[in-house]
Amino acid sequence: MRVGLVQMTSTDDLAGNLAQAETLVSEAVQQGAEWVALPENFAYLRREGSAFPCAQGLDGEIVGQLSDWAARHGVWLLGGSFPEVIEGDERVHNCSPLLDPDGRVVAVYRKIHLFDVDLGHTGGGVYRESATFAPGKEVVVADTPFGGVGLSICYDLRFPELYRAMAAARVRFIAVPSAFAPETGKDHWEVLLRARAVESQAFVIAPAQWGRHSENRASYGRSMIVDPWGVVLAQAGERVGVVVADCSLEEQDRVRQALPVLDHRRL
Repeated sequence: MRVGLVQMTSTDDLAGNLAQAETLVSEAVQQGAEWVALPENFAYLRREGSAFPCAQGLDGEIVGQLSDWAARHGVWLLGGSFPEVIEGDERVHNCSPLLDPDGRVVAVYRKIHLFDVDLGHTGGGVYRESATFAPGKEVVVADTPFGGVGLSICYDLRFPELYRAMAAARVRFIAVPSAFAPETGKDHWEVLLRARAVESQAFVIAPAQWGRHSENRASYGRSMIVDPWGVVLAQAGERVGVVVADCSLEEQDRVRQALPVLDHRRL
């Protein structure tokens, strides 16, 4: 299974972001990717504290574009995340859809853990996602021809109990589309991704935002694919672009047979 990650520097320009994402998805397909993954907030990354004029449902423009790209290229597509409107609520969900090669939405995850932090001691900013986002409530494992895919978003990465629930379902892949803060990313991003891969014996697919989005918002980048042994198979540099890696399910089976930690759990 060849997986391609798209790394972007999205802004609050919806049309511009969609155009760039389309180009990068095509680039990943040209490199042989059968599954392409976009980062968190790929279509619209707001300035901190601002609203979401593009909030929409699964029947809106953003998912419509994702569906078109998946079907046109005949690939699986992880739609990073986008602001999903909630009927009767001023807040939105941070929503991550997974689409099949026919362009159909086969699973939808809504971010459970919200980023309410003060990074002032590191030189970073203050974030209050709960002011504009409503938390999701469901662990989501998508059923695909290449095995279970556990869906998560960014800050979820710090909560191992979410991934233990996925591991209990014997997921093959864990997706973590992200826009990690530079102040935490430099110390925590890789070690957390590799830990989630090792403890779940799953491939971790982590497409990320990178660079300066606005005067008060930046992201760490380093999009990464990690194998079930914790080896980094691919990592993006400090630029917008695409990385790909081959994920061997046979090798994953050998790891699980040699080190059957999922069978040794004692709760």
